Amino acid sequence: MLAHVLAPALMRRGIHYGWIMVALTFLTMLSTAAVMGLPGVLIGPLQAEFGWKIGDISQPLALRLVLFGLVAPFAAALIARFGILRVVGAGLAMIVAGVALATGMDSLWQLWLSWGILVGLGTGMTAMVLGATVASRWFTQRRGLVMGLLTASNATGQLLFLPMDAWLVEHAGWRLAVLPPLLACAVAWLLMVMLGRDHPAQVGLPPYGEKVVLPVTTGQSGNPFTASLTALRDASQDRTFWVLFGTFFVCGLSTNGLVQSHFIPFCVDYGMDPLVGASVLAMMGMFDFVGTIVSGWLSDRYDIRKLLFVYYGLRGLSLIVLPYSSFSFLGLSVFAMFYGLDWVATVPPTVKLAAANFGRERAALVFGWVFTAHQLGAAVAAAGAGMVRDGTGTYLPAFLAAGVACLLASVAALSPRKPALA
Repeated sequence: MLAHVLAPALMRRGIHYGWIMVALTFLTMLSTAAVMGLPGVLIGPLQAEFGWKIGDISQPLALRLVLFGLVAPFAAALIARFGILRVVGAGLAMIVAGVALATGMDSLWQLWLSWGILVGLGTGMTAMVLGATVASRWFTQRRGLVMGLLTASNATGQLLFLPMDAWLVEHAGWRLAVLPPLLACAVAWLLMVMLGRDHPAQVGLPPYGEKVVLPVTTGQSGNPFTASLTALRDASQDRTFWVLFGTFFVCGLSTNGLVQSHFIPFCVDYGMDPLVGASVLAMMGMFDFVGTIVSGWLSDRYDIRKLLFVYYGLRGLSLIVLPYSSFSFLGLSVFAMFYGLDWVATVPPTVKLAAANFGRERAALVFGWVFTAHQLGAAVAAAGAGMVRDGTGTYLPAFLAAGVACLLASVAALSPRKPALA
């Protein structure tokens, strides 16, 4: 009801309702990503309270990253079948249930169930594919910019809450540290219910940049899982799909899995306070917000293959140099600036390249599978870096390996055929 009143009022002022949907989706992705990023400050407290090894804790946290990615292509099909509001509601319910269970755990299997399964499934339903769906449904022009904004919300949400969470862990215990992200999730869901809509035609508007109101596509018939698997089968016959799949595997390996999960323990190994490490991660989140939006703007104007070459190359070099830095706050702040600008700048050009090669209608489904590769890479790094740390006493080999992988991905990104800029 509110959307039908607000949409024409905004249009009289020259504001398309698609920007309201961007704001709602931004808040949803920001808040659920904040829950996803919490384990970055929980590894140490869980180890201290329960006596679990870092490798034991890392494995269920890696499972959440795997599920976060595996759900993505099916989430796209579920959104097409049941609508944005229902899927977002189901995802938020799983997140709340998982975090609530985690606060009362006393055994490792409960960490697997709560943060591994429930949080992994719930966040996967409200992640990048949600942003890709909103961008493709509501925007024809400015789609790259919109995807940059929404991508920034996901990565920034995983980092922005960390200083507050780290402070709460230190002064009130890790169980209270989960409350701010959960409150943000509740606010996001309430606003989405009040103002959210699935299609621009539901408020009498064409997509941004078009003149004709497109008919509302009601819930698609058929099995959404079959639709998702069919999209995978068709896309897998194109070499570009495998280039995107492989490079995005490296993207996840070098961000969510390694830096997000293990940067704070890595800093602690070098004598830094966990709160300082969390502050550096939050600084990365702020620079990421700028970098990803700029990347979306650039993706609307320049060869996206060359952008990916630059992004992966700079990220690889920064990871290789990091272990040899002074680990002073100043030195890490410089790293945070350069690495943060590049954190998920790869997403807007990857989405654009998927849409250019596989079409507007299937872009979200195909990107869902590409995003699965991202989270598989993140899971490998989250579990692998923990085992490397337990086995060698240092994270150094993990960071160097991730840097080399990024350099290889930068070269591979140049291989697809050049798409149109539109």
